[in-house]
Amino acid sequence: MIVAIDGPAGAGKSSVARALAARLGFHYLDTGAMYRALTWLALRDGVPLDDGPGLAALAESFPVTFGDPETVSIAGVAVTLAIRESVIDASVPVVARHPEVRAVMRQRQRDLGRQGDSVIEGRDIGVVVAPDAEVKVWLVADPMVRVGRRHAERADADAGMLAEELMRRDERDAVNTHRADDAIEIDTTALTLDAVIERIARLVEAAS
Repeated sequence: MIVAIDGPAGAGKSSVARALAARLGFHYLDTGAMYRALTWLALRDGVPLDDGPGLAALAESFPVTFGDPETVSIAGVAVTLAIRESVIDASVPVVARHPEVRAVMRQRQRDLGRQGDSVIEGRDIGVVVAPDAEVKVWLVADPMVRVGRRHAERADADAGMLAEELMRRDERDAVNTHRADDAIEIDTTALTLDAVIERIARLVEAAS
């Protein structure tokens, strides 16, 4: 079974997907981490971020791997912490917008998703990566709540700057953020993490 979790930045995708996978005993696949890992490798190896074909070739040669839900590796290097640095935040949208890169990544995501029961989170999961997913969820949240969650992750950042960054990211990501017609929307604004997980777990049980 595949559970596809989509939605904008700060809606709770990563936290929900990770905890849900642990509860269900499913694989957890963070597709955003894959683009971040490729961005890290491109910066390390000096591949221009505006070179779509070059980045796609890099992704083909060095597929991202997940040792466990908390460990992301590329080219034999564990980059779990490095891909959360601000330089990656600023650069990953440039890398992810290339059609050639997205094609390679989507195929890799499909391959990983076929390895067993999986919770896959990111953007365009229910529409493009796993259109046949048995359960599709679209998470949303109030913009200021989303900013607050980002601030909790990056306490040293200015909240006003984070709000502007989130707005710009929404605009950039709009082209690759699509809700599947059969996705169930869950507004996480006033819900606890446990409450969201419980709702999705019930959907999974019903689809089993």
